[in-house]
Amino acid sequence: MELSYWELKNWFSQVDYTIVGSGIVGLHAGLRLREKYPNSKILILEKGMLPQGASTKNAGFACFGSISEIIDDLKTHTEEDVIQLVQKRWSGLQLLRKRLNDTTIDFKPYGGYELFLKNDDNSFSECFNKLPFINDILKPLFKADVFAKEIDRFGFGGIQEYLIFNPFEAQIDTGNMMQALLKQAIAQDILILNQQTVTSFLDNEKNVEVALGDFSFTTKKLLFATNGFANTLTKGEVKPARAQVLITKPIPNLDIKGTFHLDKGYYYFRNIGDRILLGGGRNLDFETETTTEFGQTEIVQKKLEDVLKKVILPNQDVQIEHRWSGIMGIGNSKKPIITQLSENVYCGVRLGGMGVAIGSLIGTELADLI
Repeated sequence: MELSYWELKNWFSQVDYTIVGSGIVGLHAGLRLREKYPNSKILILEKGMLPQGASTKNAGFACFGSISEIIDDLKTHTEEDVIQLVQKRWSGLQLLRKRLNDTTIDFKPYGGYELFLKNDDNSFSECFNKLPFINDILKPLFKADVFAKEIDRFGFGGIQEYLIFNPFEAQIDTGNMMQALLKQAIAQDILILNQQTVTSFLDNEKNVEVALGDFSFTTKKLLFATNGFANTLTKGEVKPARAQVLITKPIPNLDIKGTFHLDKGYYYFRNIGDRILLGGGRNLDFETETTTEFGQTEIVQKKLEDVLKKVILPNQDVQIEHRWSGIMGIGNSKKPIITQLSENVYCGVRLGGMGVAIGSLIGTELADLI
């Protein structure tokens, strides 16, 4: 990379904080650092043309876990850990709304629903039997019951008669959210450089040398907000998880409003105006979907189309307009990793597919490590 005196002076000299990743976490970390250190030089490096990963590719669910996900998490986490996770997600959503305001992110409090397939009697029974218990443990946080039984009024196909409704769930516009965050960062004099890949870094205790291919510069502190791409940083504690998504063409007289979960959250859908966005299916082939490569696979896309045409909109002619994928960061635990890796290097990763909810809080906590 051949740089001029001006480029070196303005972008790469006397850098106080360098953040890798310009997604929800990275931008919140930058904004929090600006609040704490008003005169510092903050640089964000992004390997994509737009925030790579999941921040601009997610479904726009303002959610904190469906009842089957929470029950599932209780099998591998303590009750205290699960409550703390829900609390962090809920706090993160309030932080995001406060920073950007509901109009900007097109916040729509339609509520969320969980569906159960006709042949999924076990999960259906377990969720209904444990509904009072889950409401009980979440009541101190929400001051009300979170989950309630409702009859399906949407005309879904092949599902149990009852859904579980959550009035605290909502939709947002992911594109508006990220654009607003980027605007705030630029207005706060945070420098953002796209299509820059950090190839290596060396913490020499006084500062960190950061290499971008054959060019390197120094920064006082280096913060990684790379979530699904953080495998090597965390010695395998974060695994990438690809999520495949599709969106339909406009559907006349669409009467579906809200966010919807199916099969422990492995499938999820919502309306965007008069379209349906549907994603998921990585449980069909976990090995292939544990990847940092974007793209679609036939097995997942066929299943998504099947769910769309048999469950969501049975007996309707639905056309698919567009397909894409995003990369999440998951692991054996749902607890995010917010840690100091060495004297001057930090990371905030492993958002467990809940980036919209928890990302703003993780970014803030990452900056607060310093």
